[in-house]
Amino acid sequence: MPNPGDPVPPAMPAEESFLELLAETLESLDRNARAQFLQRFFKTMAQIELTDAASLEYWERIVRRRRELSDSLEKPVSLRTAIVEVLASSSHLRVPVLMEYEELKKLQINAATDPLTGLYNRRLFEDHFERELNRASRHNHHLTVVMLDLHQFKEVNDRYGHARGDLLLRNAAATLRKSLRTSDYAFRIGGDEFALLLVQADRVQATTLANRIRSNFAASIQSLQMPSILNLDYGLAVYPEDGDQKDILFRVADERLYEMKHQQREADTTKAPAATSPRRPATPFTGGFPASRPPAKIPPTVTAAPPAGSSGPEQRKWERVQLAGTRAYAQLTDRDQPARVIDLSYGGVGLEFDATDDLTATFEAVLHVPILPPVRVSLKPIYQLSTPDGHKRVGCAFVT
Repeated sequence: MPNPGDPVPPAMPAEESFLELLAETLESLDRNARAQFLQRFFKTMAQIELTDAASLEYWERIVRRRRELSDSLEKPVSLRTAIVEVLASSSHLRVPVLMEYEELKKLQINAATDPLTGLYNRRLFEDHFERELNRASRHNHHLTVVMLDLHQFKEVNDRYGHARGDLLLRNAAATLRKSLRTSDYAFRIGGDEFALLLVQADRVQATTLANRIRSNFAASIQSLQMPSILNLDYGLAVYPEDGDQKDILFRVADERLYEMKHQQREADTTKAPAATSPRRPATPFTGGFPASRPPAKIPPTVTAAPPAGSSGPEQRKWERVQLAGTRAYAQLTDRDQPARVIDLSYGGVGLEFDATDDLTATFEAVLHVPILPPVRVSLKPIYQLSTPDGHKRVGCAFVT
């Protein structure tokens, strides 16, 4: 530890800090990810096109050359010096451009994470599993691998659509991140399958955590009005009790996952369905959510006003999910004041205005709903009514 009177070493230049970070980043990636990373790095830094294999070879030459120069000069040589020398000697250094730090981080994230959920991907799972297993063996402590997937996800995905399925996968990933300790790892390893590595966690601790994750996930999807069958199933294996090899532990955890799935399916068959859920329309609005109960704000006696030219009231084709009390809103393109989104379905949206003039026969709006990206839609007012607190409630259908 330096003393207060010691001279302060000169700060490392920004480009050197960047390159040292690059070297550190590469150490954390496996060979394939490292090759992809370096291929993009050389293309951005020096405007040269290399294959993945050639990129790896050049990097190894750079590291080796840096070591040789440091030994011969008997003082540290920067990575920048070694890069310039190796590329220049290969006639590749034409337009040296240093990447921005944010661009480096973007490459690192793309190589290591699943784009939908933001969790580590399967490649990182294999790498971390091997490393943590070796560490557990050296230090004689537990390591638990937990395999999870969404119970009957395919049935839910087929019924409600892939946009809703993606939302559920992101929801599951968010639940994992919120539930884990900082020392644990979460991965999406394919489809609706997830994996956890719980460092120094025994069977009791891991089981407690897995059950807490199930409870947290069930609570998180209540507002989405999903079927009660949807939840996270899991199976776990503990080192060293269940095995001391990665493949064995993975297989044991996977088998226990399917044991739970089988037990859950048997339990599902004993439950009589309370009601038949509506089928998904052929051309649904991709941002909508089917609900399992009617909107609370419209009294049962209220009938939607018939659209112009029709001979009778327009019947609702899809049930709606309640969004009252959330931060959901619609920004109409022809006015500054946004409207609150009260409910939403595949067929339309309920809006609430503080005050509004008569709306046009159709109008444009951008829907802002939590979790989903903003969606531009065309809307047709179907009915209007005044609420007890003086606001105006407008039910709208999507115009396709």
